[in-house]
Amino acid sequence: MVGAGAIMARRWRKAAPAPIYGATPAIPKAEPQTIPILKMPTARGWREGELPVVAPGLKVNAFARELDHPRQMLVLSNGDVLVAEALTPPFPVRSAFDYANLATMRRAGAIGKSANRITLLRDEDRDGVAEARYALLEGLTQPFGMALVDNTLYVANTDGVVSFPYETGQTRITASPRRLTTYKTGGHWTRNLIVSPDKKRLYVAVGSQTNIADQGFAAEEGRACIFELDLGTGHERMFASGLRNPVGMAFEPTTNALWTVVNERDGIGDETPPDYLTSVVDGAFYGWPYSYWGKVVDDRVPQNADMVARARVPDYALGGHTASLGLCWVPAGTLPGCPEGMAIGQHGSWNRSMLSGYQMVLVPFANGHPTGEPRVILSGFLAPDEKFAFGRPVGTALARDGAVLLADDVGNVIWRVSAA
Repeated sequence: MVGAGAIMARRWRKAAPAPIYGATPAIPKAEPQTIPILKMPTARGWREGELPVVAPGLKVNAFARELDHPRQMLVLSNGDVLVAEALTPPFPVRSAFDYANLATMRRAGAIGKSANRITLLRDEDRDGVAEARYALLEGLTQPFGMALVDNTLYVANTDGVVSFPYETGQTRITASPRRLTTYKTGGHWTRNLIVSPDKKRLYVAVGSQTNIADQGFAAEEGRACIFELDLGTGHERMFASGLRNPVGMAFEPTTNALWTVVNERDGIGDETPPDYLTSVVDGAFYGWPYSYWGKVVDDRVPQNADMVARARVPDYALGGHTASLGLCWVPAGTLPGCPEGMAIGQHGSWNRSMLSGYQMVLVPFANGHPTGEPRVILSGFLAPDEKFAFGRPVGTALARDGAVLLADDVGNVIWRVSAA
């Protein structure tokens, strides 16, 4: 058995290649790791007066501080911001790698007691800072995605979607939940939600149990996919599959196409394969676990040639292991100097010799598709020596006043980006 010390010793490796982006990435050949690279910065948080680095022409301020691992947000029509606060709980230790991984995640602030809460933030005087906060819902089970349709609030717990009666402006929900769906727990635990433009369907993103179906294919049934839930009939179906860990979702308004960001597999290289941003086509299969970036076969997985032949190539590479989790559409003119596109919160890597992510980027769009290089909107979440993190970006959202919000689950802050 590989010792934990040997695993941890691999944290500091030679410099990695820069992350690759775009529609036609040059993906390096896979190099399977016999000892997984395990490298995460220590969680430090933000001290008084410290702020992320913001792009020229923009400014950043803390919309809310002292949250408890804020992950995802939902902006309501009156400007209230709902924030899901949740965290990965400790897991059983079965190997030296598990031991090293658990210790590393604790140090990085990525594991512990989950708040299991949705907090309502209200900017009462419209100055860009939330003066009021309320515990809207408590006692949930690792909540993440939220959607409001008419007077019903939908919440995606890790074990399924539930709903509550809710009127905009209400600051506390005491009604019992109504369960709509049930999902397997463990592994990639986030369950994100988005409502269709016509408000007739919900889309639910469910990540895989393991890296590459390490516990067998049966454990992955009903996972690594996006479900479609018909709100009228209650019928749920698998909308798209082969998506290892889809998290952020957004609709592109000119085509009404659903887009998602996906965290790809670990253990075969710094840039192999890249995480990605892609449109989600009804009935499409995106390769996991058999292949990546379309039909590039992963030899570590028992193969299915028919499934590989079906695999769809994603639209846009986001760099290897950037852990792109947040996604929202940003209309043209929202941020001075920035085109329309998708704002993406990149939580940051752990399986690279040099860290990647730890920033919020905007991928420009034209005619319904990504174009050009991503623009860094917020950075400075990671110390130059990579040994500690001030924060880690997660969910993104468009505020009612046009500012872009970013949830930072290590800094315990909601950041607000607007015109300088």
